[in-house]
Amino acid sequence: MKKNLLISAALAMAAVHGYALNPIIQTIYTADPAPVVHDGVFYLYVDHDEDGVGKDGFTLKDWRCFTSTDMANWTDHGVVASLYDFKWAGSGWGGGFENGAWALQCIERDGKWYMYCPLQGRGIGVLVADHPFGPFTDPIGKPLIGGQYDSIDPTVFIDTDGQAYLCWGNPRYWHVKLNKDMISYDTSIGDHGLVVQDMTVEAFGKRSKDDPQRLTTYEEGPWLYQRNALYYLIFAGGPISEHIGYSTGPSPTGPWKYGGVVLPSQGRSFTDHPGVVDFKGKTYLFYHNGDLPGGDGFHRSVCVDEMKFNPDGSIVQMTMTKDGVAPVATLNPFQRVEAETIAWESGVKTTNSAAAGVYVTGIHDGSYIKVCNVDFTGRGAAKFIARVSGATDGGAVELRLDNENGPIIGTLKVKSTGGADKWEKHSCDVSGAKGVHDLVLKFTGGNQPQFNFDWWKFE
Repeated sequence: MKKNLLISAALAMAAVHGYALNPIIQTIYTADPAPVVHDGVFYLYVDHDEDGVGKDGFTLKDWRCFTSTDMANWTDHGVVASLYDFKWAGSGWGGGFENGAWALQCIERDGKWYMYCPLQGRGIGVLVADHPFGPFTDPIGKPLIGGQYDSIDPTVFIDTDGQAYLCWGNPRYWHVKLNKDMISYDTSIGDHGLVVQDMTVEAFGKRSKDDPQRLTTYEEGPWLYQRNALYYLIFAGGPISEHIGYSTGPSPTGPWKYGGVVLPSQGRSFTDHPGVVDFKGKTYLFYHNGDLPGGDGFHRSVCVDEMKFNPDGSIVQMTMTKDGVAPVATLNPFQRVEAETIAWESGVKTTNSAAAGVYVTGIHDGSYIKVCNVDFTGRGAAKFIARVSGATDGGAVELRLDNENGPIIGTLKVKSTGGADKWEKHSCDVSGAKGVHDLVLKFTGGNQPQFNFDWWKFE
């Protein structure tokens, strides 16, 4: 598969200490967030706007996954699925295997991970894996939901009684009741199992601009969420540029009552897509905008802010922020930390190999990685160890506290390992690492790319 071009996000910002920053992923363009929490880990699935193409349309070929345990630092796990996983994707509207990997959602059930993937114009497929990062395989070899234009933006939801639902649609809103196997659905209801919602103003609000095909604010990107006994249908609303709106109801299938706007149309993207999930006592809204350098409606970036509720269950209207959300845990620097674990970066890229998995590359003078809320309390640190590879000498990693110009607690000199695919552990002494700080790994040396970076830890 053709490798993706990665972007360099050199956006100068004044960071709020300890906070994540929006957009939360800067090494590539990401869109259509699909968050899911499992066993205390936050998994964020996204689709991926290709860099350097798509100025007049979407170019998406694969789906990626990032994880976090603190809501501030996100670890890149690379491509977890692509159009090539669907053998039937090679024909039809959307560019075959070369385009059309639109907004997905992934869910775990009984030890299996189910990924519902819309292929532009060709329907919604399903992939299954034993692990959240795959490998994913196609168990049915055909679309689960047929290929009309409505068949985009699936959301999957398992109710408290165990019944699972798959919902989707633009301009209409559809659902099926999934069978327990999660790869088929009950055909005894609706039109051979397909149920379409009545698109009423009461259910979805009155559209501010006349459109004979869209009488309500509902546009696309539905997301089902439950809080207490109330069910929420959160969606991308129109007209373009999209906002995020919501409706509420007594069950996962409604009847729905329009609740209003969650997030007004903001940022440099004409689309949006909600993803809502609870994690460690808080509720988070994921969305996308075009706020990275070079960003626009076809080069989007995922962000997150905390969602809050009024006593009656209505959602407090939000606004996009640059500061993001406060971390809900600290990062332990005395265990192995993948170099691609990032809160904010400037000028680096990620890629992968069989020997190292996902790693950081494209390192050059002045680039850096920032990780938030690193806890040196009680133990301090005497040594820093990093696994690196490279063919030249001269690179270095300055370990700075709080920001890229903060005090230096150590400097790791990186020598040639004999090649980009030959990995070695290098170390340096450390002094002054105490308490909880943001940590900046600032790279210095020549202007050419210097070395690759796999993981790090303190001792």
